[in-house]
Amino acid sequence: MPLNLVDSHCHLDMLDLAEFDNDMANVIAQANDNQVSDFLSIAVDLESFPRILETAKKFPNVSASVGLHPCHVPESQVSVTQLTALADDVKVIAIGETGLDYYMNDGSDPLGEDFAWQRERFRVHIQTAIKTGKPLIIHTRDAREDTLKILEEENAHKIGGIMHCFVEDIATAEKALAMGFYISFSGIVTFKNAKSIQEVAKVVPDERILIETDSPYLAPVPMRGKKNQPAYVAYVAEYLADLRGTSVEHIAKITRDNYFRLFSLEKTL
Repeated sequence: MPLNLVDSHCHLDMLDLAEFDNDMANVIAQANDNQVSDFLSIAVDLESFPRILETAKKFPNVSASVGLHPCHVPESQVSVTQLTALADDVKVIAIGETGLDYYMNDGSDPLGEDFAWQRERFRVHIQTAIKTGKPLIIHTRDAREDTLKILEEENAHKIGGIMHCFVEDIATAEKALAMGFYISFSGIVTFKNAKSIQEVAKVVPDERILIETDSPYLAPVPMRGKKNQPAYVAYVAEYLADLRGTSVEHIAKITRDNYFRLFSLEKTL
């Protein structure tokens, strides 16, 4: 029986289609061949969103998010009204990716505002998620305290979502879980030097764990160094199965069930 894995976070619009005979159908087909059946294509800016939505409408098992990545152009702001209008499509199931990233530009804010613009943009996304009833996709790097603080202040527990590409500690995971968030692991968890992330991956409850590629970035072992693609989420599943002392079939089932439950989707397979 096929695993029917889910890639809960990929950037299909960023893949080099020249490597797939210039056809997105080949990306999906290669993933299907590797037992990956469903995909969440993530937006990082509003310019690329129409292409992301077009792809989601073309392929039944591809869904889309809408939002502005925290590292996107600082001058680009967005309103709840604008995001809500863009999210008004059945193929858009999530808001983001959004969050905070204080690592950019060596930790210094290019606007000299101590990243106040990022925090304001983050609040807008949370408010939009609550208004639309569509879960959040959270990116956080070198900003765990402020990320959790804003999630609490904006009552993000009302909608929940995914802490994507999780690289934080157990304490951060516990606080996110308490607010109703799911924890998603990318290829990073397979890296030899990712011991602290692996410790978190061992203890996240079955009902709150997800897997992703974040492709075209962060290809997992044994594909590290290559351009990532959705097909490679199978390697993340296999690694987590070994790490958690279970079967890859179990990881596939729980992560698939979690994905469809979080986004209130009907399974097609």
